[in-house]
Amino acid sequence: MKRISFLRKMVVMLLCCTFLPVSSMAMKVGGVVLPESIPCGKKVLYLNGAGIRKKFFLSLYVAGLYLPHRTSSVQEILSPDTPVALRLCIVSRLISSHNMEKATREGFEKSTHGHLKGLEKRIDDFISVFKCEPIKRGDVFDLVYVPGKGVEAYKNGKMLKVIEGVDFKQALFGIWLSDNPVQKDLKEKLLGR
Repeated sequence: MKRISFLRKMVVMLLCCTFLPVSSMAMKVGGVVLPESIPCGKKVLYLNGAGIRKKFFLSLYVAGLYLPHRTSSVQEILSPDTPVALRLCIVSRLISSHNMEKATREGFEKSTHGHLKGLEKRIDDFISVFKCEPIKRGDVFDLVYVPGKGVEAYKNGKMLKVIEGVDFKQALFGIWLSDNPVQKDLKEKLLGR
């Protein structure tokens, strides 16, 4: 009788775990485990979607998009009042500070369709995050937009910069989410599609 009761409990537990919403669990992508949530000021943001940035069939980094609630609306994500975070986990030894700077500058160009006026100094400030020390495989960058404050840039948990402005938020996150993203299938995965 005890054995049957134990088996029933196990079956119920397994069924409960099976039907938990995917958005409430950590996700493993490209060998990297992304947490289900990360802090953003006094709020918590939840994993919306994740994917791998590839170039010439090489995996460069794993990216995870964090939001207050699941959405695939880029307009909502880039609005001034929406907190948002992007975690970049470096998985390639080929990424250097120089490569990251070059790719980020190209990303800002694409994201803004070349309209960088007024953003140049803040882009330079932001890119300095990649130059503070050499980038190596396993490094984690968190880019966290806190409404009313700006984009907080972290490397391996240490805050390095705060860049102000909604226009900067939109240009930065537009690198991955604009109508001209760095990689279209990565955008779709970040949006949970």
